[in-house]
Amino acid sequence: MAVNGAVQSQVIGQGEPNAGADPDALESGYLQLLHLVERLHRQLLDVIKDELERIGQTDINSVQALLLYNIGDAELTPGELRSRGHYLGSNVSYNLKQLVEKGYIRDERSSTDRRSKRVSLTQSGLEVRDQLGGLFQRQLSSVEQVGGVNLSLIEDTNKALTRLERFWADQIRFRL
Repeated sequence: MAVNGAVQSQVIGQGEPNAGADPDALESGYLQLLHLVERLHRQLLDVIKDELERIGQTDINSVQALLLYNIGDAELTPGELRSRGHYLGSNVSYNLKQLVEKGYIRDERSSTDRRSKRVSLTQSGLEVRDQLGGLFQRQLSSVEQVGGVNLSLIEDTNKALTRLERFWADQIRFRL
């Protein structure tokens, strides 16, 4: 077990495991982190929902708006959306279909593989993407002064979350 733990730590870039760490504190912190990650995603969706209501964009939901934002200028397949982590839900096909029907996304069959579809934003989709970009820019202008979140904290948080993402990916990939 110790060897496996050392391998896991090195795989995710943490170096040697911290033998002096308090296991109860680690467990408590890890469980709190799991709870916060889930809650933060839900709160982000609530922030987006409030913005959509503020601007009168009531025909799409916050999940769909975030999907539009994450597609951006790219042309992707639904599988690429999932594999790149741009979409967290299991019903990406449903939301893409809804967005196509509402005119926010165009989907075109590949000329080389008729089974494959590629999606990109229409002008309406680009407008929603730009609205969310504006929301995030407004938040950026006050996140440090109001939220107390500075660049150093953001970098450290991003580093920790990236390591956790790799750890979880390795759990799946290597069945650890």
